[in-house]
Amino acid sequence: MASHMPLEHFVTLSMSNFLPKLIITTGEPAGIGPDIVLKAAMGEWTGHIVAAGNTALLEARAIALGVDVKLTSYTSTDTTKAHRAGHLPVIDIPLSNHCQPGQLDSLNASYVLAQLELAAALCLADEFQGMVTAPVHKAVINEAGTPFSGHTEFLAETTGAQHVVMLLATEALRVALATTHLPLRHVPEALSNDVIEKALRTLHADLVNRFGISQPRIGVLGLNPHAGEGGHLGNEDQAVIAPVCEKLREEGMTILGPLPADSAFVPAIRDTVDAYLAMYHDQGLPVLKALGFHGAVNITLGLPIIRTSVDHGTALDLAGTGRADAGSLYSAIETAFELAAIGHSSVRKLT
Repeated sequence: MASHMPLEHFVTLSMSNFLPKLIITTGEPAGIGPDIVLKAAMGEWTGHIVAAGNTALLEARAIALGVDVKLTSYTSTDTTKAHRAGHLPVIDIPLSNHCQPGQLDSLNASYVLAQLELAAALCLADEFQGMVTAPVHKAVINEAGTPFSGHTEFLAETTGAQHVVMLLATEALRVALATTHLPLRHVPEALSNDVIEKALRTLHADLVNRFGISQPRIGVLGLNPHAGEGGHLGNEDQAVIAPVCEKLREEGMTILGPLPADSAFVPAIRDTVDAYLAMYHDQGLPVLKALGFHGAVNITLGLPIIRTSVDHGTALDLAGTGRADAGSLYSAIETAFELAAIGHSSVRKLT
C-alpha cells in the first residue's frame, strides 16, 4: 500500500502514556469465538482488553483447551492498564441455554446480540475506545426470529450511522466493498451513482480520519471485464462508475479508475494506492485473502466508533479442539489499538 500507519502516532502514543481500552465480543458460543479470545488473552498487548461473554462458558472452554487463563470480573471503576498475559477481565453475560462446542442453539441468539449491544453502548459512552468482534452465526440468529444480515448492518442501526462501508485489510492491501453479500446477478441493479459516491466519500473520510492518511489514493474497480471496454462489455462502468470518479477528482480527491479488475492489483498499481473500492464481494476479496488470509481484518467504516473483526466464520467443527487459528483476531486487536492511537493523537493535536 502507498501509506502505512504513520510512525509519529506511535511516538505520540508512547509519549502521552495513552492506553486504549478495547471490548472484545466472544461471538457465537458454539463456535471458535471463545477459543480465539482465550488465546488472545495469553498474549502481550499494549492496551487494556476486556471480553464480553459468559464467564462459565469461558472457564469451561479454557479447561477443554488447556489454556491457563485467570478470568476476573470487570467493572467500570477498574484502572486502565496494559494487558497481562494469562489474565482476562470479563463482563459476564448470561447464556439462555447450556452450550456445547459445535452445537448451535437458537435460544442463545439473544446472548450473541446482547454482546454487540453492550459493546456498542460502552464505546458510544467512551468507556472503551473500540470494539473487536468474534464471529457470529447469522442463520441461527435469523432462526430465532431476529432479522440479521451481519455485524455491519446491525451496528449501523445500533449506533445511528447514516452510511457504513465494509473494509477488509491486510498488511499488503485494503479493499472496501460497494455492495456486500448479494447474489452476483443482483449486483448491477444495486449499483448507482449515489451508492458509489457514498461508499467513496465514506472510505476517503475514514482513510483520513481513522487511518491518518492525509491525501489517500483510492483505486476504483470497474464492474465489467476490462472496465466495460468502452461500453462494448456493458455500460455500467461508463454510465455509473466513471461519472462519480470524475466528480470526486474535480473536488480534489485522488481517485484512480474505473480500473479493469483483472489488472488492478498488479504490484505497479497496488503499491501506489491506499485502498480499493470493489463493486462486489468476490471481486476484490479473493486477492486480499490470497495475500494474507490469516491476518485479514474486517473494519466497519462510517461508524461513530471503532469496530474491527475477524475475517472468518464460526468454524463449528473446530470449536473446543484447540485447532482454531487466532491470527485474524490478533490482527483485529492490533488494528483497533492502532486506530485508537491515531484518534487520540488527532484529538491531542486539535487541543
